[in-house]
Order: sequence, then C-alpha cells, then structure tokens
Amino acid sequence: MASTNEDFLHNEESPGETEWIPLSLTFVEYPKGDWIGKIMAISSLLPLGIVSGFVALILFRRDLHTIIFFLGTLLSEMLNLILKNIICEPRPMSRSVLYTEYGMPSAHAQFSWFFATYLIYFVLIRLHHMNNNTTLENVWKTVIILTCIFLAILISFSRIYLQYHTWKQVIWGAFVGISFGTLWFAITYLVFTPCFPVIVSWKISELLLIRDTTLIPNILWFEYTNSRQEARARGRKLVSVKSQ
Repeated sequence: MASTNEDFLHNEESPGETEWIPLSLTFVEYPKGDWIGKIMAISSLLPLGIVSGFVALILFRRDLHTIIFFLGTLLSEMLNLILKNIICEPRPMSRSVLYTEYGMPSAHAQFSWFFATYLIYFVLIRLHHMNNNTTLENVWKTVIILTCIFLAILISFSRIYLQYHTWKQVIWGAFVGISFGTLWFAITYLVFTPCFPVIVSWKISELLLIRDTTLIPNILWFEYTNSRQEARARGRKLVSVKSQ
C-alpha cells in the first residue's frame, strides 16, 4: 500500500504528464471570508442561469422570437471569442490561476449588456398591453428595464472586483454588447419578424411545434385564458360522461 501511495505521489508531481486547467465557464474564485466577493462570484454565474432559462423557454414554448433571441446570444459569444483572439490582451490575474482565455473584451460584460439591451428594446417597442391599467403597465416596464440594467452592472462589476478583468476590458465588453444587441434587435424586428408567418408554415416547423406569437400582445394572458377555457371544457365533458 505504501508503494502504491508513493507511485501516486510521484505520478502527481511528475512534470509533463497531464496539465489540468479550470473550465472558466463555471470556475469562479473569491477572497476567503469576503462576503461581498462571494456575492460577486454568484453574480458571475448569472449568465449560466440566463442560458438555462433560454433553453427551457425554447423547449417548452417553441416561440420563434425566443429562438432568434437565443441565436443572437450565441453569435455574440462567437464575436467575443473572435475579438479576444484578435486583440490577445491578457487578464489582470494577480494570483496563480491557469487561464487559457484572453481578457479583452469581457465575455460576461458583453453577454449581460447584450441581453439587457435587447430586452429593453423588446419591452419598449414590442411589449404592449401587459395589463389594462396603463399606469401599472408602465410601472412593470420600468421595473423590468431597471432590473436588466442593475443585473448588467452587477455582473460587469463582479468581473472587476474578482480581478478577472480590467475596467477597460469590461467597458469595451459592455460597448460591444450594447452595440450588437442594438444591431441584432434591429435585424430581428425589421428582417426576421416579417418572415415568421412563412417560417411557421413550413413542414419542419409543424413537426417541431414552432409557433409565432408576435401578433399576440399579452402572451401570458392569452395562454392563461386559453388553458382555463380548455380546462373548463374538459371538466364539463368529464361531468357529462360520468352522469351518463
């Protein structure tokens, strides 16, 4: 047993065998005992939650606009990777952590500001008749917009606080995210949206249950009322069958 342990330690310490590196997608460090740093580390993982939400929405709602929005986030990530490998600016890491990615521009900042920018445009331009009460509708829109901005700032600042990026890298990431978010929303609104009725009529769209809810002003209320009517209709049928 002793020789086995010695062989293990020898193999572990021998150079040039296998180099282990962290997966930066989920790997986040923060100073021990720093509760603000812990909050910042959790904030850095918010993009993963957003992506998970995208996948869930696409699987369960099959809405074309959600699919196009998610496609924009993927293209934004590809753009970030291209820019990083062109600029090749290192991260400001002051501790011993292995990182193979460059730092300019910040992917977290770009992702968060792309998401916030697109969603703000969607709320201001596309989202109408959330409620019959205009004042309440404006309040909800304001809450959504402020929440998007707050989360984008929080995620961006967390990358600076945890020393994964410099101010310049985060600012440029935010700039690219806002610019690409504006461009992608314009393309979606002016180019893709008019094509949605044609796309949903394709056979592949019918097989995948893909739908277009663009002309429905309040999709939540629409789905709620339809599900309630369907439940009542099935309930009446069930009662009539039992009575027979």
